[in-house]
Amino acid sequence: MYRTNTCGELRLADAGKEVTLAGWVQRKRKMGGMTFIDLRDRYGITQVVFNDADNAQLNEFAANTGREFVLQITGKVAERSSKNPNLPTGDIEIIATGAKLLNPSLVPPFTIEDDTDGGDDLRMKYRYLDLRRQAVRKNLELRHRMTMEVRRYLDSKGFLEIETPMLVGSTPEGARDFVVPSRMNPGQFYALPQSPQTLKQLLMVAGMDRYFQIVKCFRDEDLRADRQPEFTQIDCEMSFVEQNDIIELFEGMAKHLFKELRGVELTEPFRRMPWSEAMKYYGSDKPDLRFDMKFVELMDILKGHGFSVFDNAAYIGGICAKGAANYTRKQLDQLTEFVKRPQVGAKGMVYARVEADGNVKSSVDKFYSQEVLQQMKAAFGAEPGDLILILSGDDAMKTRKQLCELRLEMGSRLGLRDKNKFACLWVVDFPMFEWSDEEQRLMAMHHPFTHPKDEDIPLLDTKPEEVRADAYDMVVNGVEVGGGSIRIHDSKLQAKMFEILGFTPEKAQEQFGFLMNAFKYGAPPHGGLAYGLDRWVSLFAGLDSIRDCIAFPKNNSGRDVMLDAPAPLDQKQLDELQLALDLK
Repeated sequence: MYRTNTCGELRLADAGKEVTLAGWVQRKRKMGGMTFIDLRDRYGITQVVFNDADNAQLNEFAANTGREFVLQITGKVAERSSKNPNLPTGDIEIIATGAKLLNPSLVPPFTIEDDTDGGDDLRMKYRYLDLRRQAVRKNLELRHRMTMEVRRYLDSKGFLEIETPMLVGSTPEGARDFVVPSRMNPGQFYALPQSPQTLKQLLMVAGMDRYFQIVKCFRDEDLRADRQPEFTQIDCEMSFVEQNDIIELFEGMAKHLFKELRGVELTEPFRRMPWSEAMKYYGSDKPDLRFDMKFVELMDILKGHGFSVFDNAAYIGGICAKGAANYTRKQLDQLTEFVKRPQVGAKGMVYARVEADGNVKSSVDKFYSQEVLQQMKAAFGAEPGDLILILSGDDAMKTRKQLCELRLEMGSRLGLRDKNKFACLWVVDFPMFEWSDEEQRLMAMHHPFTHPKDEDIPLLDTKPEEVRADAYDMVVNGVEVGGGSIRIHDSKLQAKMFEILGFTPEKAQEQFGFLMNAFKYGAPPHGGLAYGLDRWVSLFAGLDSIRDCIAFPKNNSGRDVMLDAPAPLDQKQLDELQLALDLK
């Protein structure tokens, strides 16, 4: 055997045992006539001692090893004289009696430590080395435990895990597809699935009743911290259900994951918030409710007093930062510069302090009497020591989004976004459609298979922009971790939906005829939800990005710098696919 034990399991109760370990050299230290090697494997680190006086040959072996050499060590477990309380194996060490070099190593390009000296690009290029670091490995272990708990939970609820194809037809109505040319069908292309949406609906038509899949999905979108070109969904669908049935079941799954993986017991029902309320009070369809700081609209109070910025604004709103009235002018200038960044887009910011005596001191005092400022203070419920921050603009939706960014920035500055605190809610009653300036038409806010709320169906012919969807998103700490909807199961209603979205009957039949035809054969009422596995793991691990909970992620340009992909194809491959490149 290469090993009798791992490098993470031996304890003081094992003292006196003869053991064999195998692993990598984490670090080496020479102290007098003794050499100490920390041997590491996936399970932990164990200290190995080589004593000059005992065996000169072993000592020479130890002297010639380097970082990341792969070794096999035989020896006796002994109690350490200088214990390390930071290691589970810190009470013992191995007195080496034999050693074998299994493989030498080049000096790694960065330290294999939790606090490594390697930058992001370097670590991504040598990702197989980065994965040796405990901090990254723990994220993958958490990911594994989460998938196991998901399967256990859904199996207990009667779900079947069913695989769907990776090579499907293109659906240009959503995000951009990754396309795959077909050699056997020249000039035709598969697409990698953005989600198994239509396929899982067909499984409901097939009577599968409760389906799930932990599935890879692909979207050719611009990247950010919580988005990769390929990602993993916990994809689910159920028949004979209404919205409340799905919310209750998957809220139960979320509570199960919190309890089993984080030791957090969530006993209260998750809050449910209409989309319109989320946008009005937080400027986001995924509000972070770990802290309050709701928006207060101020048009009635601050308009008409001679301050042209407010008098000409379509929207004036603000937030109240409790206890922040002691912010210095420098800090307020930094906040003003923050909201003026291109990513936020505001033209400026007005602030007001509530003084110890209850008076309000504002950056626009000359335009407002103390009486008006007191009305503003009352609107916020502000108290002495509070700081009020105000934005305005000629577009209410846009200004609310800017105010959302300011709210999140203040939440971070005031330490209110604790990663060990969790605020969960469902955002419901989304609009069915949103207007696209680029396309100059209504687009489906979620996807064209979402069922409108029954009471709004008559509006499809008269005011489609007012129709609400039977859709729901789960939000945790300002992150959308999943979402879904009740689906259309009637072919006539589905055809109506395509008509509103600008599809000709021929185009709808060409792209989605298989689904509408299936609905004619007794499709049950059905709905579902997809959780983002990467987002759940990063949330539980306390990460700001999903990259470190994915074994081999892409960088911000969508490249795999380790595999150097994407890459050009050989001309022979292009010829086989009957493709010609026109790189203008």
